Amino acid sequence: MRFMRETGLIFWSQLRSNLRNPVWVLIGLSQPILYLVLFGPLVKGIAATLGPDTDPWKVLTPALVIQIGLFGAMFTGFSIVMDLRAGVVERQRVTPASRGALLLGRVLKDMVVLIVQALVLVAVAMLAFGLRPDALGSFASVLLIAVMAAGLASASYALGLWARAEDTLASVLNAITVPLMLLSGILLPMSLGPTWLQNIAKANPFSHTVDAARAMFRGDFDTSEVYLGSGVTVLVAVVLMVIGARSFARENA
Repeated sequence: MRFMRETGLIFWSQLRSNLRNPVWVLIGLSQPILYLVLFGPLVKGIAATLGPDTDPWKVLTPALVIQIGLFGAMFTGFSIVMDLRAGVVERQRVTPASRGALLLGRVLKDMVVLIVQALVLVAVAMLAFGLRPDALGSFASVLLIAVMAAGLASASYALGLWARAEDTLASVLNAITVPLMLLSGILLPMSLGPTWLQNIAKANPFSHTVDAARAMFRGDFDTSEVYLGSGVTVLVAVVLMVIGARSFARENA
């Protein structure tokens, strides 16, 4: 009970900070919407190569939700760097609050922000481009992506605690994030690439998240893509959250 109360306090504190300055949430959403507007027609042009009766918006939209989760979660580490500089982490060291709650409250806030951004993006795709996703599938895919974001945010906080400077953190994140995005099939399905590139992409766990999210968006729940993608996503998220929790505990010991 105490753990949940402490988690809630951190969550509301972080969320209020976002609400006082919502411009960053809007900036995080603007790029995927631009991709939807500018890149969507290109995907529509190659829809025939993706399979018969393929809806290009059902290919692109869930991938852009994952892009929001990937970049939004990976760059949360900058906030912990600012907290370190402002002495927030130093003050937290002397509190009796659970170190896990200090991390989980932040991660839950990041998940809520992602879900709101994802719902706005899906609404834009439905209203402006005639997207008609499976209702349950779209909800399940957003939840799966939120789980992925929770793991990535935890890892990003751990990196922020290690780097302690924005320039160092930016270099590390850019070196990691761009290859993860390109090899996940976010912009285009990896089935369009050569065999050697597809084999490399299979080693990227987030490519399986993309496949699972797309399948659920179509309403295809009983497929190997959903089972494999969901299992890999949850496993990776748990591992990253454990790493983040241990880093947070050491920093606040």
